[in-house]
Amino acid sequence: MTDSPQILRYAAFTTDPRGGNPAGVVLDAGGMTDEEMQRIAAEIDYAETAFVTGAEDGIHVIRYFSPIAEVPFCGHATIATAVAIAERDGVGEIRFRTPVGEIPIVTDAGAPDAGPDAGASAPVGISAAFTSVDPAVEPLDAAALSQILAMTSLSETQLDDRYPPRVAFAGNRHPIVVVADADVFDSFTFSPVVARSLMDVEGWAGTITMLRAVGPAEFEARNIFPVGRITEDPATGSAAASLGGYLRELGLIEPPARVIVHQGRHVGRPSVLTVDVPVSGGITVRGSAVPIPE
Repeated sequence: MTDSPQILRYAAFTTDPRGGNPAGVVLDAGGMTDEEMQRIAAEIDYAETAFVTGAEDGIHVIRYFSPIAEVPFCGHATIATAVAIAERDGVGEIRFRTPVGEIPIVTDAGAPDAGPDAGASAPVGISAAFTSVDPAVEPLDAAALSQILAMTSLSETQLDDRYPPRVAFAGNRHPIVVVADADVFDSFTFSPVVARSLMDVEGWAGTITMLRAVGPAEFEARNIFPVGRITEDPATGSAAASLGGYLRELGLIEPPARVIVHQGRHVGRPSVLTVDVPVSGGITVRGSAVPIPE
């Protein structure tokens, strides 16, 4: 590829560019090689960068790269890319063809009513809502759970017994572990090297999702995701969709239901993800995205 692509930068799941999860967006990646996309993602050094490699009949072909590898799906980069397209072409319905399947998205003007962590004092722009592929939930292997607990210096007695550990999928596989006590949740630490090794062995392309229930349908999340300089993800759309599938599968909510996920406080980039859980089918995750000033 001879011409340098335009690289956009957005913060997703926030209306404040200082919050949310930064994503790189390349809308004109047609003709780029895998090596070029990987190099750009590493140079940008965000959790993920999205590359739109083509479009036909309103369906945009999209791929996602972390600084170290291609990933099957990325929720916050999906939101960021949808908002970038809406800023260029106008709001409405679009579809993304991703490595895990087609993802329908609706963009509209205005931020979702997701609470003060979204940055309500900042200018309101465009929000987007994607609907995931059909979710699935499977047991979390006892040995893998033991390694997560050892890595975070937690014990099974510190987990919330209302929410059994599982692996949930809605584009990426995420182990879900719910901690009972707020102070324990805030204070646990982990080794990024150990976490990366465990994730590679288990084939978890997403995050290790650590949660605390703050209400019947409200959670705070810490998502372990060691890639490049990043160790903890500020906002994880695929994990939020996976959580929706987990709650529905285990009968922990009565759908249709709305779940609010707060994330990013522990890394100084607060975000809010709004999760709508229907009776069946994919989980819808909504959030705003705003450009990050250069």
